[in-house]
Amino acid sequence: YPVRLPLDVLLVFSANPEDYTARGKIITPLKDRIGAEIRTHYPAHVSSGITITEQEAWTNRGETDSPRVEIPQIIREVVEQIAFQARDDKRLDQRSGVSQRLPISVLEAVVSNAERRALLNNEAVASPRIADIYAAAPAMTGKIELEYEGEQLGAERIATELIRRACSEVFVDRYVQVDVRQIIDFFGQGKIILLNEMDNDNETFAQLNKVKGLVNAARSGKIEDENTNTLIVACELILEGLHAQKKVARSFEKGEAAYKQAPSERRSRRGEMFDEWGEGRLN
Repeated sequence: YPVRLPLDVLLVFSANPEDYTARGKIITPLKDRIGAEIRTHYPAHVSSGITITEQEAWTNRGETDSPRVEIPQIIREVVEQIAFQARDDKRLDQRSGVSQRLPISVLEAVVSNAERRALLNNEAVASPRIADIYAAAPAMTGKIELEYEGEQLGAERIATELIRRACSEVFVDRYVQVDVRQIIDFFGQGKIILLNEMDNDNETFAQLNKVKGLVNAARSGKIEDENTNTLIVACELILEGLHAQKKVARSFEKGEAAYKQAPSERRSRRGEMFDEWGEGRLN
């Protein structure tokens, strides 16, 4: 005789990404016994991703002998945009996907680099900068699977490009209406500024202040407050945004970033000079 027992049992099945199990889906005989299937997805909006990353990342170190960590909102937005850019990049294996663990790991590495700088400079506050995101690139390379084209370029170069594109997205959102012609003209005169990722806040802010119109432009966009740390990040974001738009050139070596006139701007200015002399524009 069949006997039915009123058991209160709930079975839940999950499928790992394809690169974990070489299957990537729940097998059909098993699905036939499941009452409902729930499909999950990545965060649809950057704000949702920021909330998840803030909740899961180890950024509140809670140690009395360590510098106090203060993360500018710009840094959170750029870190989250990296994941959003990676999920749309065809050079990455989208079957493996780019999980939320990527921005979580990147933000933790960013904070660690900021702490290292604060300890070296005996500063009470560790405030991350855009330079710290570039320093955290190794936290990205282990979280992505590359397609053939990406393998040819290399994970480090892909990571750098993703950071630059993420900076560009945040720059456009915050500074699209801000006049940056003074900044471009400053570099158009052949001037260069050097930013070392281990310089203290005062040294870095002094370097940024050399660029005519940069600090005022940073204040003119969307900015949460005007303390030194926030202004440094905002100024860096503007420089990175102009670099992404190929209006300012950027080179990096041994922890030091150099911003200078872009080659395209040099050609443009040469053409303007020839027009003034009446000898026609250079091609």
